[in-house]
Amino acid sequence: MSVQPGLCGHIELVVAEADTAVAFHSGDVAVLSTPRLVALCEEAAVAAVDGRFPEGETTVSMRIQLDHLAPTAVGGLVKADARLEKVEGRRLKFSVSVSDERGLVAAGKVTRVVVERERFLDKSR
Repeated sequence: MSVQPGLCGHIELVVAEADTAVAFHSGDVAVLSTPRLVALCEEAAVAAVDGRFPEGETTVSMRIQLDHLAPTAVGGLVKADARLEKVEGRRLKFSVSVSDERGLVAAGKVTRVVVERERFLDKSR
């Protein structure tokens, strides 16, 4: 495994109607939904370690801790950043944040685990 603390990932999204709490059935306001924010943080963490594992290995989500601090309207640009803070065996611990033009939208931690893809998929069958 060739991952070490300090690796960073970055994802940008222009918020669309499909990204809102209404669309995700997680509320009745047309702003960026918390579930979509979680997905953005996961995408940034995956981007931070993309291409760093041998064939047949990948990462899967284990834990997400996220504070959703401010709303972002449809049409707003959000930027998600993940930084690998710790490698503990097969566990990868990231700090994550999402911001828009007005400031911090969300912040938290994401833990992903390195797995053998086929062995992991066998557990789902």
